[in-house]
Amino acid sequence: MSSSDRTCCGVVEEARLRAHHRRTHKPQPWIVLKFAVGLTLALIAYTSYVYVGIFCKDMIVKNESALGSPTTGIVFLVVFCLLLLMVLWSYFAVVTTSPGYAANFVEKTELERPEHLPAHGQQPATISDTRGMSFELMPPAADLSNNATALSNSGNTIPVMPPAVPAATNQDKTLRHHGTSTPGEAHIVDVPTDPESMHVPGPAPLSSHENFYDPSLDASTSPFSRRPSTTPVLAPEYRFCTKDKIIKPPRTHHCRACGTCVLKYDHHCPWVGHCVGAYNHKFFVNFVQWAAILSFWMFATVLGLNIKSRTRSSAPAINPQHIVLLALTALFGLFCFLMFLTHVQLIMLNQTTVESLGFRSMQEREQDNLARMHHWYDCGAKRRTRRRWDKEWGRVGKEGNLWWLGSRRANWESVMGKNVWWWFLPVGRGLEDGVNFPTNPRFDKQGRWRRRREWPSDLR
Repeated sequence: MSSSDRTCCGVVEEARLRAHHRRTHKPQPWIVLKFAVGLTLALIAYTSYVYVGIFCKDMIVKNESALGSPTTGIVFLVVFCLLLLMVLWSYFAVVTTSPGYAANFVEKTELERPEHLPAHGQQPATISDTRGMSFELMPPAADLSNNATALSNSGNTIPVMPPAVPAATNQDKTLRHHGTSTPGEAHIVDVPTDPESMHVPGPAPLSSHENFYDPSLDASTSPFSRRPSTTPVLAPEYRFCTKDKIIKPPRTHHCRACGTCVLKYDHHCPWVGHCVGAYNHKFFVNFVQWAAILSFWMFATVLGLNIKSRTRSSAPAINPQHIVLLALTALFGLFCFLMFLTHVQLIMLNQTTVESLGFRSMQEREQDNLARMHHWYDCGAKRRTRRRWDKEWGRVGKEGNLWWLGSRRANWESVMGKNVWWWFLPVGRGLEDGVNFPTNPRFDKQGRWRRRREWPSDLR
């Protein structure tokens, strides 16, 4: 770094990047990873004590503060014990089952990196497009070898340097991180600072009296046509992890909290102490399912009897611990219920949480294009344009999903298994092995979405 670049802001930024580099290369301590597990068990223990030792016991032994008959107390206690058993069983399964670590299935290798990629550990001059979001949650970038520009999943148009062009010096280029990875394994491209090479033709701004979009334009040349990512996500170079020194299996991502690559990485969940991945995703769904049912049962019975007791002339005073129980079960039940609905939807689409962010980014970009093409009130024209895009490419989350298996049922069974009882009990496993995944035939061998006219004839 030259003396002219040694500004205060530059030194602070360099220190921040180095600190971030150290954090992302060091997994969290074991006590930090498992702290929330103890907190979850303590929460379950306290709510169980209030429900059984106070709420149900008062009814069974006929205390003055009882809110119901002994029969009601016994029935509520039996139902609670059954639901609690399912919660603890499924929680034990998801906590003790490894999500699947790629290092246990793939041998280490030294992959020769292209010249325009920096060596492992080299700090780039500038890092952008990553602030405010974990590297594990970033959508993949576009990488076209035959075109001068590519539209990435994040909506940015970036120049792509051909492999034959030598790497520029640090003074002539800016390095950017892209991809669903941490900085060491991110997909990095050289962005030259030459104004001519940086110029990318784009759509002109629309005036309030003029519609820029011309329907007669060919979809391949229109600035508002659908432009899926062209990153070869199945290429070994794209899947190489410089930390674990392995070629990651498909759908595998490096978790910086655990410090290793996780098979079919969905997200890192502090409440279970590790990641949710290929081998414990099913048990995670079972846990949030039963936790939501138990929480709503406790909330409904305690609230219902407290309201009913208010109608009596000699109603007992409200127990403060009942109020605490209602607050905890309402919050925890709502959280688990929303988490359950989210994962059911993702499983039926055969998407992980990380992968869904890429589809969401593409849909948001299309919404922006539709807003530029048509007036805000022209909803019919927007629908027709979207149908034309779907006719050319297929739907974004289905035909445009590399891992779409053809139906929601097939997607569901790949994670939850074919046995219906396995959908509710924390036993069994899905049909996936976590390493090999069938790909959508609407994509090429490198994982790039093709137009409908390029699909197999029986799928068009």
